[in-house]
Amino acid sequence: MPAPGETGPRGYSLPLSPTGAAAMLTPPPWHFSGEIVMVDYRADPRAVRRFLPSELDPGPDPGAAAAVFADWQWCSDSGAEQADPGSCRFGEFLILLGCAYRGRPMARCAYAWVDSAVPMLRGWVQGMPKQFGEIAQSRPVAVGRAGPRVAERGRFHGALSVRGRRVAEATVTLAGRAAGPPALHTVPLVHTRTFPGWIRDHPEPRQLVCSEVTDVEFSEVWTGAATLRLSDAADADFPLLAPLEVGDGHVFSYAETLCAGRLLR
Repeated sequence: MPAPGETGPRGYSLPLSPTGAAAMLTPPPWHFSGEIVMVDYRADPRAVRRFLPSELDPGPDPGAAAAVFADWQWCSDSGAEQADPGSCRFGEFLILLGCAYRGRPMARCAYAWVDSAVPMLRGWVQGMPKQFGEIAQSRPVAVGRAGPRVAERGRFHGALSVRGRRVAEATVTLAGRAAGPPALHTVPLVHTRTFPGWIRDHPEPRQLVCSEVTDVEFSEVWTGAATLRLSDAADADFPLLAPLEVGDGHVFSYAETLCAGRLLR
């Protein structure tokens, strides 16, 4: 934002305008509440290492990974977005890789897809590699038979399609309550903020950053047997992270407030 008294177009993000009202993004903090379908799996540790910047190492559990489907609702600090439900909801799919920074466990988001422009831009601000995709997942129901219950034998599905091609599919069949949240959903996310080179003779800026969050809340977590399939339809590197072994699946509600990023180097 321009300094007080500065004239000209302004805004937290593009597009700039006289009052800043045209900006696609409002300044943080941003508040999120979501329904999560998550599958733990193991990828080839050598492939995972290739997706990590040099400052990160594979951590104590090389090859640990997770596929995450999320149905989000979000708002800025004013809560104004809640008056327009179409603007504050989006779907998301992530591939998370276990890693560590100077001995501290973290997770690296190697791939991310969303189905709306604002969360994609917000991801780029954070350094998340967000792209456009079509995300669908089962929503829990409290009455009727048109959806799964968060209870024993409840069966949840998630699917990602990109440019009309199916890229990821998962199922979770609940067996019981978990002792706690899944590991890769409890550690900080580490990203690389980058802006492609455009100005001649100026280096491309790159920053390793960690997300800072507050007000984290988990519902009761249910877990059970899972399936996961990743196709080769996204790009030539995506199949490198295909599952060698599929672990447990998890279903839960999650909330956080995303405050800012912190430089790690």
